[in-house]
Amino acid sequence: MTSRSDRVRDRCMAFVLACAFACGVAQAAPSADAPTREQVQAAADVVRADPNLPGTKTTKELRFKDRGEKDKADKPEAKKKDDSGAGWLSDFFRAVSEGARVLVWVLGALLLAWVAVSLRRWVKVRADGTRHAMDPLPSHVGALDIRPETLPADIGDAAAGLWQRGQQRAALSLLYRGALSRLVHVQAVPVRAASTEGECVALASRTLAPASQAFFARLVDAWQLAAYGDRLPATAGVLALCGEFDQHLPAAAPTGVVR
Repeated sequence: MTSRSDRVRDRCMAFVLACAFACGVAQAAPSADAPTREQVQAAADVVRADPNLPGTKTTKELRFKDRGEKDKADKPEAKKKDDSGAGWLSDFFRAVSEGARVLVWVLGALLLAWVAVSLRRWVKVRADGTRHAMDPLPSHVGALDIRPETLPADIGDAAAGLWQRGQQRAALSLLYRGALSRLVHVQAVPVRAASTEGECVALASRTLAPASQAFFARLVDAWQLAAYGDRLPATAGVLALCGEFDQHLPAAAPTGVVR
């Protein structure tokens, strides 16, 4: 029994021989009735339509798309830019949008940093105030004794007497000691034993009224001029400090003032 593949092979060989024979006859006898092009095409169509001959089969295959192919499809060269010139305008607004977004993030970060620093400073000030309130009051600031019992009742009058008797440095020392004593024991200013003159002025500015604060600053300047500059201030200025002492730094806190 002849197999199907053998039959297909025989038919193909017969078709080929027939075509070759037809061509040979046409060349050998030009005057004979040679098959026309239409006849040859018709014979070929008959053979091609034979179900025993293998045909063309289309198959589909799934595969992952290459990333490079996708990028090429998305690249600007794959999409023609608008000839109207709107492309650069779109790029400009996109760049402005990106810059604004970065600026907002930067400003937000700076704001958070400022809030953190302010909060830390506030917490430190509160903690320092609480610690100072709990610390015992100093008896000395540097080498100066500021205990109330070591000072005269009328500090300004006593300092003026010392100045007029030629004891200028002692007079200024008494004024400064008396001022520190009143700040610590009357005004509750958190002056410490190691506080400098500048620190005392800064601490007093948080408690004293503006006029009293200015008076204390003038007194400190006169004291520093004699103690560190080895110069004496004008007599009129010193006597004015003596006369205004109890007015700006009284021996008792004003009535109704809660410290």
